[in-house]
Amino acid sequence: MRRRAFIAAFGSAAAWPFAGRAQQPERMRRVGVLITFPENDPLSQRIVTAFAEALERFGWVEGKNIRVDYRFAAGDAALFKAHAAELVALSPDAILASTPQALAALRQQTSTVPIVFVLVIDPVGLGFVQSLARPGGSITGFSAYDPPVMGKWLQLLKEVAPKVTRVAVIFNPDTTASTLFNSAIEAAAPSVGMTVRLTPVHDDDAIEDAIAAQAREPGGGLICLPDSFIVTHRDVIIAAAARYGLPLFGSNEVFPRSGALISYFFDIVGVYAQAASYIDRILKGASPADLPVQQPTKYSLIINLKTAKTLGLTVPQNLLLLADEVIE
Repeated sequence: MRRRAFIAAFGSAAAWPFAGRAQQPERMRRVGVLITFPENDPLSQRIVTAFAEALERFGWVEGKNIRVDYRFAAGDAALFKAHAAELVALSPDAILASTPQALAALRQQTSTVPIVFVLVIDPVGLGFVQSLARPGGSITGFSAYDPPVMGKWLQLLKEVAPKVTRVAVIFNPDTTASTLFNSAIEAAAPSVGMTVRLTPVHDDDAIEDAIAAQAREPGGGLICLPDSFIVTHRDVIIAAAARYGLPLFGSNEVFPRSGALISYFFDIVGVYAQAASYIDRILKGASPADLPVQQPTKYSLIINLKTAKTLGLTVPQNLLLLADEVIE
């Protein structure tokens, strides 16, 4: 065989193993997601869509190179624990955890699977990470609601409903970091001429009783904490607030869009898309210990003008101009 022909033949043969390797399918990666809201809630569906689309932008396509297992806790403490155990048993490469309850339940199940969290207030204070800049361990993510924002909530409620002097704070102590929120609200209340009544609830009957009690005297208003139970039961809260004619400040966008008076929040759907960037980096070899915890940088103001008119309130023009969304 001529030398040139031999080299060509050898080169072709040598390329076969490499070509075969290149055609091998990608290794399927597995990610667990523990969402705090009910599966049939439109908010949950928006979250799943936003997360999946963000993963695709990073090249992770469901069924091709990634499998995502979703669980929905519906603000139920028992479901957080059960779903956390299920997800860890699937041996995922990473898990996305929504709220402190999901994160705490997952941490009880594993100390090695990388976890990216969202909707967690004060992750350092709660002991989930060592610091925001250097989380350490296997957990990192996106924190939520700095306590000073609670003062802003009271200020906005007072501007829209100036006759409010008494605020009932509605929350479920089993599903929210209520101490952090409530301390901030109580500290800020005197500066806007308000008193605060902390109102823990665990079911719909307790919600009805709490709102009825708040309506027995004039000057009453309501604030809902960012709490998976409260978001899940928002329709009950909004209906009762409307029935008793009480201005209701909701913790996020779903409240005024469902009939509450006002909210001031960060994009709770968008943060799941942000979390996909950390899931991507972890799947590509990054350590959660080296990914800094990120905090919200932008909050949005939503005012339900229709609800304001029903309550006999006139929203100041300056607030309408500042609002990111006005519902009429």
